[in-house]
Amino acid sequence: MAVTAVPRIGVFGGAFDPPHNTHVALASAALTQLGLAELRVFPTGDAWHKARTLSPAADRLAMARLAFGSLSRVVVDARETLRTGPTYTLDTLRELRREFPGAQPVLIMGSDQAAALPQWHGWREILGIAIVSIAERLESAGSDGSATRFDPRTLPGLPADARFETLELPPADTSATDIRARAARGEDVGALVPAAVARYIDQHHLYAPA
Repeated sequence: MAVTAVPRIGVFGGAFDPPHNTHVALASAALTQLGLAELRVFPTGDAWHKARTLSPAADRLAMARLAFGSLSRVVVDARETLRTGPTYTLDTLRELRREFPGAQPVLIMGSDQAAALPQWHGWREILGIAIVSIAERLESAGSDGSATRFDPRTLPGLPADARFETLELPPADTSATDIRARAARGEDVGALVPAAVARYIDQHHLYAPA
């Protein structure tokens, strides 16, 4: 897809604890499919919705820069890690709108996150600022072989002007939870994360048992 007349800025947030190959594949697919002038990656700060304690922000930022550094038009943005108190996507979108008044933010998320949108802080305002691009895996199919996708139009209380797009991803089952568990057991995670991230995890003894 060619970059459109109105610059589109992708917004891709997450703990990135650690960033893995599926994250990189999603970023690459977003750049290819969504006509983005730029993709901004936001490692989260104080994640109000996470039950566990995240790795230090400095480590997650360093790993994100290593993971996404080979992709053109990608910026790893540290602002959420610098905030005090809970980190909200709405605050980030408001800031981007002020900084890039002529651009269209495109918020990228998985279908599970999209289904939980009504629980997000200021979710209706989020939908007024950003187009939401929902990442769907190509292997998702019903029993009859037809593709099954989450339909955001079923969300209760959805604003009439909400805008959604689909981002298609290749099959993958990588998860940061599994990677942390493998690293804690001393297993090699080199096939699951970019090589530079694997070296960082090893050198800094991340996820090793206390």
